[in-house]
Order: sequence, then C-alpha cells, then structure tokens
Amino acid sequence: MTTHFKIDFVSDVACPWCAVGLGALEQALDELHNEVTADIHFQPFELNPHMPPGGEDLVEHLGKKYGSTAEQQSQMYQNIKARGAEVGFAFHPTGRGRIFNTFDAHRLLHWTEVTSGSDAQRRLKKAFLDAYQGRGEVIDSHEVLLAIVKAEGLNEQEASDILQSDRYAQEVRDKENFYTSAGIHSVPAVIINDKHLISGGQPAAVFAQALRDIAAAG
Repeated sequence: MTTHFKIDFVSDVACPWCAVGLGALEQALDELHNEVTADIHFQPFELNPHMPPGGEDLVEHLGKKYGSTAEQQSQMYQNIKARGAEVGFAFHPTGRGRIFNTFDAHRLLHWTEVTSGSDAQRRLKKAFLDAYQGRGEVIDSHEVLLAIVKAEGLNEQEASDILQSDRYAQEVRDKENFYTSAGIHSVPAVIINDKHLISGGQPAAVFAQALRDIAAAG
C-alpha cells in the first residue's frame, strides 16, 4: 500500500540550494516509488523582493548581504556545484554573474498550476532553474521567460498578457505572506501534508528517511 503526500516546496528561482533540494527530493521520491506518491506544489518565496530591474552584480550583492568575500563565495559555489552534480543538476560553470528579481517568474508558476496543473508547474519550475542557475540567463527578462514558456508547450500569448499586467500579483503576494507569517524565512522549505517541515537542500537520503518516517506514523 502506498502513501500519498501533498508536498509544498517553498522556494525561489534565485536560490541555488532550491535546485539542489528539488533534485534530492525527486531522487527520494523515485527511490520510494513503491511506497510513496506525491503531488508537489511550488510556493513562492523571494530572496530579494526589492531587487530592481536588471538586477545586481552577484559578488557585490552577496558581499553586502552576508559580508562574504569573492574567494569565500567561490568556494561556496564549488560546494553547491558538487551537490548539484550529486542530484543531476548542472550549475553554470562560473556562476550566474548577476542576481535578479523573480516576481514575474513566480506569477507564471502560479498561472501554470492554476491553468495546467502541478506537473506542468514542476516542468516550468525546473526549466526556470535550468535557465537561471544552469545557463545564467536574465530571469527577469520577459523575452527569456516567454521563450521558456514556449519551450515548455504553454500558452505564450497568455503568458505575455500576464507579464504585461499585474495578473496574479496579489495571489503570489498572499502566498508569500502566508509562508513568511508561518515562520518560513529561508528556502527551500519542504512542507509535507501541511504539518511536517524539512528545511534546506538536504541530501536525498534525508528526504527519503523523513518521508518513510511520516508514512509510518500515519
């Protein structure tokens, strides 16, 4: 008998550890495919909600935000790339270069789930992560976002209409406020059945054990 889970994956396209965490979660679910099934819903979280158009230089931004040096950031990035390789995610060889506002990406992810379902939303989320974390593309560019939407077989014209308006802005902000009010202040945050929290880009073994434990507890 399999156990079905509702999983809310609270994350940001700008978060490299979210790519690692998603890959590890998917590995865990593949490993447990005879025991566990899950619907994954991607919930919005913005690491930099006030980031202006065009973004900021990543080294400068991280230096201001965390007080880290370029050398420290480089070492951390090597660690992230190694963790990404473990879960099949290929980060950009030399980094993203700049950090961007991701609000429009979140609006399109919300639209995709509402109109096309959670599987389509997952494909779009992974495509956004590949574009930004993997290829270093300008993820606040409407042209970039629409090219990804088209490649994923979604309605490019409808997506364009959304980007030219404020459609789904309030829905995304409401969700962001819900999760921050619930105490989520770092991502990824993986919430199982609305009550079990797994924080951070954990290894697949950690996700697998947690899912087994939750399933066993009923």
